[in-house]
Parts: sequence; structure tokens; C-alpha cells
Amino acid sequence: MAQSTRDIKRRIKSIGSIMQITKAMELVSSAKLTKAKERLIRTRPYYYTVLKNIQQTFNIVGDRHPLLMDKEINKSLYIVISDDRGLAGGYNNNIVKLVEDEAKGREKDVFLILIGTKSIDYFRNSEYKIIKKFTGITEDPLYSDAEKIGELAFNLYKDYEVDEIKVAFTRFVNNLTHEPEIRQLLPYVSFWEEEDRKNKVIDFEPSPEEVFDYLIPKYVNSYIYGALIEASCSEQAARRIAMEVATDNAKEIIEELKVSYNHARQSAITTELNEIITSAEVLKE
Repeated sequence: MAQSTRDIKRRIKSIGSIMQITKAMELVSSAKLTKAKERLIRTRPYYYTVLKNIQQTFNIVGDRHPLLMDKEINKSLYIVISDDRGLAGGYNNNIVKLVEDEAKGREKDVFLILIGTKSIDYFRNSEYKIIKKFTGITEDPLYSDAEKIGELAFNLYKDYEVDEIKVAFTRFVNNLTHEPEIRQLLPYVSFWEEEDRKNKVIDFEPSPEEVFDYLIPKYVNSYIYGALIEASCSEQAARRIAMEVATDNAKEIIEELKVSYNHARQSAITTELNEIITSAEVLKE
């Protein structure tokens, strides 16, 4: 029984050490979440405005540019945004499963640009064609990162190596809600209601083709940057929740072990008293 109490004490100490780690990670994630939310608040209105203005122009002009025309979709490119460190609950699993479910049955015609080690690990042995892997940018993404990814994706589309570009990321709603989603970038699909095109005339200088040659890559880069910012904020929020739950679970386990320890200790004392009483009675005889 003494061995049992020692084992329980050892388990309490071990879980207590783990709880200290999860609590520390929760505090770190809370601090990073605050910073990520501040950046999201600053950048979301900017890239929403940029996207809306560009897309309003696309709506008015229609499909004058060959890169905006609808086409038969045979090969798809997915830009998948996960994280590098894990320990974020179902954050990574939700986004890779969403891509996998949508691309099911088309594995040989699906190309992937993977951002974050978790998506890289998940799709490493799959049948999908991995074009490029990016790591180390998910927690603190820069616009230059979005430009590199966007240029790679746009060139594949422009050279007709893929027929569509989609971005898979997790949108931040609030501290408790993060929604994984897939958005189609090209061929162009409006994300807002189209405005009335009547009586709207736009003059393009030097020409519509040259203006759109400039606008379309900017549109792709801006949306990818916005997705990276949304995903970064969602990642920290998901990790904070996961570490908070882990800390609470550790506390519950420790409380249960303390009860078990007290029962074991009480049982050991009772056994010792019974042995003493029995020995005393034997000596009297």
C-alpha cells in the first residue's frame, strides 16, 4: 500500500509539472492573441477595402480579361494555411480535412501550396502534387510572404498549369469561434453582392488589359495576405483554448489523485493499526 501512495504522489507531481507548462503556454498564447487581434483590427479594413474596390471593378467590366473568364476546371490549386507548432486543438485537422473532403476523388488533378509544418506533415505521403512548402511565417506573416506565395500561384494560373486557385484558411470570428473555409480566387468569383452595372462607364488607361494585368496579381496577393492574418489570429486563439482546457483537465486529474491518495493513506494507516492490535492481543495470550 505504501508503494501505491508513492506512485500516486509521483503522478501528482508529474501532472503538476505538465499543468505548469500548459498554463505558461496559455499565458503566452493570450499575449500573442492580443497582438494578433490588434494587427487584424488594423489590417482587415484595409484589405477588405482593397478587395472590394478591385472586385467592384471586375463586376463592372465583366470578363473582358482572359484570366477572369469562366473555364472548365480540370486542375485545381489549393493554398493551404496551417500552423508550425501544433498544440492548437482541432485547428489544423479542421482545415486539412476540409481540403481533403473537397478534393476527394481528384487527388491526381489537385496541386498544393502548403503553409505550415502541420499541413506539410499531413499531405507528405498523399497523392496530391505539392508545388511548394512554406514554414516559419504563420505566426507573424508579412505582406512580402503573401507576395511570394501569390506570385507562385498566379504564374501557375497564368501559364495554364492550373485552372483555378483556392485558398484554405481559418477565419477569425471571435476568441471562441474560428471558421475553416475555402475561397476561390481565380477564376474570379464575387464575394459581395454585385452592384448595378447600368450607366457605369470606366475608362482604362492605357488599356483594360494592361490595367487588369496589374490589378489581378494585386488582388491575389491581398487576399492571401488577409487569409494569413486571419489564420494567425485563429491559431493563437485555438492554442489558448486548447491550453486552457488542458490546464483545467490537469487540475481535475490532480484533485482525483489527491482523493485516491487520501484513501490509500487512510487504508494504510488502518492496516497498520489492525496489525498493532492483533500483535498486542497475541502477546497477551
